Amino acid sequence: MTDETGKSRGVPGTPRGAKDGRCDAGPLRWRTAAERALYGPDGFYLRPEGPAGHFRTSVHASPLFAAAVARLLALTAERLDTDEVALVDVGAGRGELLSGILAAVPDGLAVRPYAVERAPRPAGLDPRIEWCTEPPAGVSGLLFANEWLDNVPVDIAETGPDGVVRYVLVRPDGSEEPGEPVGGPDAEWLARWWPPAGPGTRAEIGRPRDEAWAAAVATLERGLAVAVDYAHVRDARPPFGTLTGFRAGREVPPVPDGGCDLTAHVALDACALPGAELLAQREALHRLGVSGERPPLSLATTDPAAYVRALAAAGEAAELTARGGLGDFRWLMQPVGLPGQGAFPA
Repeated sequence: MTDETGKSRGVPGTPRGAKDGRCDAGPLRWRTAAERALYGPDGFYLRPEGPAGHFRTSVHASPLFAAAVARLLALTAERLDTDEVALVDVGAGRGELLSGILAAVPDGLAVRPYAVERAPRPAGLDPRIEWCTEPPAGVSGLLFANEWLDNVPVDIAETGPDGVVRYVLVRPDGSEEPGEPVGGPDAEWLARWWPPAGPGTRAEIGRPRDEAWAAAVATLERGLAVAVDYAHVRDARPPFGTLTGFRAGREVPPVPDGGCDLTAHVALDACALPGAELLAQREALHRLGVSGERPPLSLATTDPAAYVRALAAAGEAAELTARGGLGDFRWLMQPVGLPGQGAFPA
């Protein structure tokens, strides 16, 4: 993973944190340990510096990303045949994406912006933005979750030498040991979405993410819900999982002590509800007019300043759509009561 986010999340369906941000009574299942380390009162994502203090994401890479989401919002409004829509940013960080979208919204479109975030409202934020800990219910418009689901904590399962799939337990120092066998709904989820592949292999049980996404989508009366994340699908699951840590922009071992981000790629195909479309970020952004094509050299002669601006924009677009980088993100697009065919606006 080269870029990922450190947003603190309002996450439906995840266990509440402990009295502090650390795991004091290990070993614990990874889901509980990560929840405490990330989202406890002193958790990693509740620090004053916010996500931008640690990570550079698509939002921070270029204003072209926010402008593309603004175009998607306008297209959604057209499909809803309205000039007033809600814009819900789930896992809003410090409101950077919302602020960028509002700056790019076309004239004539009235937007009711909501930031869904567990951290306190930052000072100086656009007063139009409503700050909340859960998505508002019964709204129509665009719900956008950029790199939210990868930080919804999940349990880790590992197949032992005896073929038994067990939960992995972890201590505050990151040391692990096998726990009880996986059973019930978690075992059913693994059988359907991430079947065990032999001794020593691991899986990240994405059921809490499925539930969190379904709960978020259910808050829309009509509109489009979009989840953007590093992802994998059933036919190409990583055999040893993807759990890792990040601190100050560097990848580090995943240690649930509150000192680093803890993230794992998302099984977005498992999250998808009927009617959803799953596509790469490069394709989604291309459909929204983001192109890394360089401007013609002739422009450098006729309008040098415009050429420099266009060249810079092309470089930013290339980063957002690059293979092996941000372009490999997946967009899960879920229509809710939208007229017409398909999840993506025509």
